[in-house]
Amino acid sequence: MRCIYCGSEESKVLDSRSTDETNSIRRRRECLNCGRRYTTYETVETTPILVIKNDGSRQPFDPSKIKSGLIKACEKRPVSMSQIENVVTNIEKNVQNQLLQEIKSSELGEMVMDELKKLDEVAYVRFASVYRQFKDITSFKKLLEDM
Repeated sequence: MRCIYCGSEESKVLDSRSTDETNSIRRRRECLNCGRRYTTYETVETTPILVIKNDGSRQPFDPSKIKSGLIKACEKRPVSMSQIENVVTNIEKNVQNQLLQEIKSSELGEMVMDELKKLDEVAYVRFASVYRQFKDITSFKKLLEDM
């Protein structure tokens, strides 16, 4: 961090505090060259992730869309909102940990299906029936047999 007064890169941190938003840290610094004090703010830099849809269009990654799909699939099933939130959080972390700028919607769908399969089989079949867009009963039977 360069001193705003003399340009020196040597400083020491006197105080660190979270800001009200808790997504940045306020640091009070003292320049070791000129002795003057100044404040810096550090924030986590996030790269926006785009989802590549089947038609080739791109949209920003939106975890709330995954959540709404999970809520529909788990309707009238013994799955709590906290379990749904955990699935969404796991998928979101998985996507961010891949350090990709773009991800295919099919990859996201497979992640959701993997998580749902562990959570509730009926919800898994519901989600799969919409996600895979079955054309006939034989493809649906094949999914059930694979389970």
